[in-house]
Amino acid sequence: MNKGDSFSFRFDLIEEAYLAFTDVFKDKNILHTNSEYAKEKGFESKVMHGNILNGYVSYFVGEVLPIRNVMLISQSIKYRKPVYLGNKLLFKASVADFYESVGLFEFKFTIVRGTDVVAKGEIQVKEI
Repeated sequence: MNKGDSFSFRFDLIEEAYLAFTDVFKDKNILHTNSEYAKEKGFESKVMHGNILNGYVSYFVGEVLPIRNVMLISQSIKYRKPVYLGNKLLFKASVADFYESVGLFEFKFTIVRGTDVVAKGEIQVKEI
């Protein structure tokens, strides 16, 4: 991989991921579980947990990158807009920098719904 290389994949926020997240992590905050409450607060429906998007960061590192022997060193993510069950999203990332001496790649990424950036962040991945 080289600086400037880019990668992307599409994914849907499916009920299976939502149910698994709430079952495993027990985050049953009313904003995430009650559509009527979320609508009263000005949202379209119940808001998906932002950390579900982090799972797709993991998928990017483990399955999309062309190198397999890597470890996620750090990540930061800023949630810009709420996402909802059934949203169709596009994950886009590019190599922002590479430090050959330590085998460290830095990526910048966005997660997009239509024309809206719903989240963005940075990832550091090290070859092992």
